[in-house]
Amino acid sequence: MKIIVYIFLFLVITSPVTAQYNIIDYGAKNDTSQLSTEAINKAIAACNSHGGGRVVVPAGNYKSGTIIMKSNVELHLESGSVIYASTDTNDITRRAQPAYRSQKDPGGWYALLYAEGETNIRITGYGTIDGQGATQIPRSHSGGDLDGRPRNLLFISCNNVLVDGITMLNAGIWNQHYLNCEDVQISNIRVYNHCNRNNDGLDIDGCRRVVVSNCIIDSDDDAIVLKSTGKAGCENVAIINCIVSSFTNAIKCGTESTGGFKNINIGNCIVKRSKSKVPPIFGRTNIGISGISLEIVDGGIMEGVQVHDIVIEETECPIYVRLGNRARKHNPDAPAPPLGTMRNISITNITAYNTGNYTASITGVSAAKIENISLSRLRLVNRGGLKPGEFISKVDSVAEDEKGYPEPTVWKNLPVYGLFMRHVKNISITDISLVNMQYDPRPAFAAIDIDHLSMQQVKVEGSSRPPGLITKDVKKLEVRDY
Repeated sequence: MKIIVYIFLFLVITSPVTAQYNIIDYGAKNDTSQLSTEAINKAIAACNSHGGGRVVVPAGNYKSGTIIMKSNVELHLESGSVIYASTDTNDITRRAQPAYRSQKDPGGWYALLYAEGETNIRITGYGTIDGQGATQIPRSHSGGDLDGRPRNLLFISCNNVLVDGITMLNAGIWNQHYLNCEDVQISNIRVYNHCNRNNDGLDIDGCRRVVVSNCIIDSDDDAIVLKSTGKAGCENVAIINCIVSSFTNAIKCGTESTGGFKNINIGNCIVKRSKSKVPPIFGRTNIGISGISLEIVDGGIMEGVQVHDIVIEETECPIYVRLGNRARKHNPDAPAPPLGTMRNISITNITAYNTGNYTASITGVSAAKIENISLSRLRLVNRGGLKPGEFISKVDSVAEDEKGYPEPTVWKNLPVYGLFMRHVKNISITDISLVNMQYDPRPAFAAIDIDHLSMQQVKVEGSSRPPGLITKDVKKLEVRDY
């Protein structure tokens, strides 16, 4: 027994203890009528200067302007703590323009939590960050999403990042933005973002080696979105075990695609209706526009994408895959991007039910076809009930719109109810079940300008009409068990 006690005491004495810096000790006030910006930043600077450790935000309510994260610092929000972003434009200040340039850069960023070029930074705990986004106003008159409304969190060119456990509410614009970062883990967070324009939930932008897991995200705009707004692409990214809601696109790669997307795994997720009682700010449908969207429209290459084991409840369009040619520059001095590439994409084991009638679609452009895409084990249950005049009547009438904004709202109700395919090279469809909750007068499939289409194990149920297939310029067609 004595030996066990001695060993225990030895471990207690010799085990390293993380240095802790309580923001109260640096002057923070549990009082939202006062600013705690200086105190929080002093605690972070002291922690960093002593080699790192944990900056503790104890239970209470704190108001702050811009908080600058530094290397080797963990900002830990204890249960019951809330950091509110100040709504005074003098408190959340413009940061110097970073070295990494991006299409979203307004000439220097605004954010509540900010870091550039830092290493080993963590945001942890069970507390809350509230951006008070409904009362955050633009800092400039440039308009759109470049008007300087502050993000809740913006990390640029940082390495070894962990964000775990916290709740993030109501940003002025995007809730979180990770730009050109490496080795990022985002886990167990809760996000609710319904208060202002462009209210994305989580943006992974030109980052490498990223895991997003076990998160619950509900947003007005895109919920979880991979982007490439600069030269860097998104590579080696896993999004797993998340519950996602959006009035727009639930899980999306795009719209910006300059650096492309490579080795992306999206799996074991649920897309469900938003719990927000506030109407969609952009006037969009309250069941969401798309469940899964994969897009290349500003150049770049999308390759090695696997989407699997997804349940989608209530969205207008379950699956949207688009190769377009918007060709937007990532900065004014950059050359116009060439046509992009999409290839080697797998979409499997998807259940979508009670969806609208926009219809799943896979569309390239005539000069750049989507290559090597497979769909398997899909069950798509749409509402049906359309009448003539409520959908595009002919496949030739579906606009190419290669320069437009890529979204199913461009077409809305397509001429088929199952899957619309155009400008694709090598597409395989295996084991797909289609159900209309009410009779739908449209045929099931359309295939236009397809180099090789293989379809097998196609089933229809309920009030669905036989699985008609409209074909035009299909070079090789293989159909079995249809």
